[in-house]
Amino acid sequence: KQAIEKDSKNKNVLLDIAADERRHYIALREHTGKDVSANGVQVIFYVWLARLFGLTFATRQLEINEKNVSGVYSQYSELEHFAEMALDEEKHEQQLIGMINEERLSYMGSVVLGLNDALVEFTGALAGFTLALNDTKLIALTGSITGIAAALSMASSEYLSTKSMYTGIAYVITVVALVMPFVLLTNTLAALGIMLLMALLIIAFFNYYYAVARNESFRRRFIEMAILSFSVAAPSFLIGYLLKIVAGIDA
Repeated sequence: KQAIEKDSKNKNVLLDIAADERRHYIALREHTGKDVSANGVQVIFYVWLARLFGLTFATRQLEINEKNVSGVYSQYSELEHFAEMALDEEKHEQQLIGMINEERLSYMGSVVLGLNDALVEFTGALAGFTLALNDTKLIALTGSITGIAAALSMASSEYLSTKSMYTGIAYVITVVALVMPFVLLTNTLAALGIMLLMALLIIAFFNYYYAVARNESFRRRFIEMAILSFSVAAPSFLIGYLLKIVAGIDA
């Protein structure tokens, strides 16, 4: 990865870590008498992981595995080099915390805002539309108009303040994913169920990415966001039903 990294600071740290890892390999080879080659599949996997999701995410994901390795080294601290290798692994983790300066992470707060707002607001809106309208195509049309209008509004506000549009893009992607079940299905309750499942998957995916990149707890963030989104969807579903009765709509 360091061969394609453009930022000189990031590249230098990656080179230092690679040099440490090579020393570890040489020490392990001396103790085991075994020579192994790199796993080509894993190398390709992590290179593309870095390309798609950023260097921070890819290196943090590697560090999760390195924590386990550090524990193994510590168990054999009486052996030559092993205590040093355990300290190296701890040093790597600390270096990686502050080594990377990625634009996508500097705007992570905007993406959090976009996804959180879209998931909470939009799952509630679609749940309300489900019983109020009782027609998947009409729900999809109404939801799309509502969602895209909100996304454009949020994107324009963000652009005026930060000259970026990460929040708007995140909002639009979420809107498309949540509306799609109503486009593809005719049963409103089935579409609602799949929409809520899609919301849960989006919450899980994004919070895993955020937790790894920011070295935070995935479980806590996932549970908080999931409860918040579904807590809004449940009363919205009931409100849609009550408004349908009050308005005298027979659909």
